[in-house]
Amino acid sequence: MPKAKGKSRRHKYSYNLNRGVGWGRAAGTLRVRVGRRTRSAAGWGTQPSHIRHAWDPHKSVAQNLAEMGLAEDPNKAVPIPKKLPGVEEESDRQQPGKKLVRKPYVVNEMELEASLPEKKSNTLSRDLIDYVRYMIQNHGENYKEMAQDEKNYYQDTPKQIKRKINVYKNFYPEEYKNFIASLKPEKMEVQ
Repeated sequence: MPKAKGKSRRHKYSYNLNRGVGWGRAAGTLRVRVGRRTRSAAGWGTQPSHIRHAWDPHKSVAQNLAEMGLAEDPNKAVPIPKKLPGVEEESDRQQPGKKLVRKPYVVNEMELEASLPEKKSNTLSRDLIDYVRYMIQNHGENYKEMAQDEKNYYQDTPKQIKRKINVYKNFYPEEYKNFIASLKPEKMEVQ
């Protein structure tokens, strides 16, 4: 007799479920809490705060979004006009059924947030910065000497070292200029 489909599958333990044990109302019954959703699990963790504060839990998603001036379905919000070849359309038509926006501050806050310049979040590690500065300070522009230096722990080739220095130049142009400027007086004193 064949096995039932899916019964031979190995069951995996879910670490995300709260299996806290407690006693139920009926005498002697053991209750297990499983699958209790939190606010972040319900999807609120990704929503902007202004949408979260304007949201009315007693209304549907479509009603909430319509009050905020947001679209539930982008295909319905900005329909693609069906044009027949050779037929011109009048552009003076009014949009029928335009909905009233009761919470325009949500859209205004979202536009304001979108207009802010993006913060530069990518940085280089402190080890890489120290490595590049050491190589430039001791070897200048000679990448072959840098590749043979004892501090070249990862055995980078001259091209790899040059690439790392260029990345440092692009990430911190002002710091690089100041560093090079501080090296020039040292070299003059040595001569």
